[in-house]
Amino acid sequence: MRCVIARFPFDLTKSGVLESMKGVKPEKVVGPSVIVGRRTYPVKQVGQVVTRQDRRDFSAGEVLRAMTQLGFTCRDHSQAAAPTRTLSAFQEASAMLGAPATV
Repeated sequence: MRCVIARFPFDLTKSGVLESMKGVKPEKVVGPSVIVGRRTYPVKQVGQVVTRQDRRDFSAGEVLRAMTQLGFTCRDHSQAAAPTRTLSAFQEASAMLGAPATV
């Protein structure tokens, strides 16, 4: 599939992306991500490996659009799991007793 990333045309295939990402250790995912094989990679990392360009040269949206068209599962930052709120010992004990916690 022909796509444009950072004003440069690329002919990408799903098998080509899989081959490029083989052996690449995923970085910690903070924002948008792409599932390649069994691993979840940050979008910018995938874009950098596949295009061999600096991450500052392209946007996450460009790579997300290309990876989606190739059939990869992509997750936007808004779809990422929200961090769970940790309760204090007092709030946890209060919740176990069924009473509202007042701090």
